[in-house]
Amino acid sequence: MTHTPHAASEARYDDMNYRRCGKSGIRLPGVSLGLWQNFGGANALDTQRDIILDAFDQGITHIDLANNYGPPAGSAEENFGRVFASDLKPYRDEILVSTKAGYYMWPGPYGEWGSRKSLLASLDQSLTRMGLDYVDIFYHHRPDPDTPIEESMMALDAAVRSGKALYAGISNYGPEDTLEAIRILRHLGTPMLIHQFPYNMYERTPDKGLLDVLEAEGVGSIVFSPLAQGMLTNRYLKGVPEGSRATHSQFLSEKQISETYLERTRALNEIAEGRGQTLAQMAVQWVLRGDRVTSALVGASSVAQLRDTVGALSFDPLTDDEIAAIEPYAVHGTQRG
Repeated sequence: MTHTPHAASEARYDDMNYRRCGKSGIRLPGVSLGLWQNFGGANALDTQRDIILDAFDQGITHIDLANNYGPPAGSAEENFGRVFASDLKPYRDEILVSTKAGYYMWPGPYGEWGSRKSLLASLDQSLTRMGLDYVDIFYHHRPDPDTPIEESMMALDAAVRSGKALYAGISNYGPEDTLEAIRILRHLGTPMLIHQFPYNMYERTPDKGLLDVLEAEGVGSIVFSPLAQGMLTNRYLKGVPEGSRATHSQFLSEKQISETYLERTRALNEIAEGRGQTLAQMAVQWVLRGDRVTSALVGASSVAQLRDTVGALSFDPLTDDEIAAIEPYAVHGTQRG
């Protein structure tokens, strides 16, 4: 990768909407960039660089990773580290970098889940891959059924106290475990900054208690898959295009593009068109409605795709009448086919 180091746009903060993360002093962009897919070893590094740098130029100050992002696992962190070293290092104090640990990374009993040994070893590995001294947010990626929540939260606390992370977060925890984790971290003196979970018009589990807990406890929230892996876009309205994610992804299959899905998605698309926006843009606005969600975490396979999604923030918020019109079609489970 040969190029001139990036000079960030002087207008990068002019248009982005920033939202306070719970009761903390941190503000996150309304749209954050996730490197879950399209940023691994099989993807062109120059394309990844273009997306990451364009995101920063649009005011997206938060880049989200995890130890296992790729594929192969770890390659997204390595690639981000390359872009950071060549282009973003001068802007380190303007950028929030998050990573996670909890899914399988190496063989043996300590290569996944939530033990202190596993979490802290993984954080050290992540910092090495990215070439960073610290991450801004370190998450426990998923609850561990065999490790006490206390142990996992004490590991997050230790990461913050060591200076290798500035804030602690959790991901994919249910309401009761979330509340316990919040209270443990608060007792340890490292308040939980944020919770990351899936949420969209077809995945509404967080409406059943989780969002209430986070709001009551003053914890921020960032949602992944706000577009339901592309199912809340116009991509599949006429069927499954050749080469689309539904034809090859482990997270999405052609069987999910059912008649029920198509009926609901076409109705939602009509509402979006009535607002003069794309369905993807309306889907982002929907998760951000009412300020209960701090940021929508999106991926991108191109700069154009990212700009279209970020364009959601330029529209007026959804009205109560529009939210009511969406409700009959925003049915939990639709994405399962």
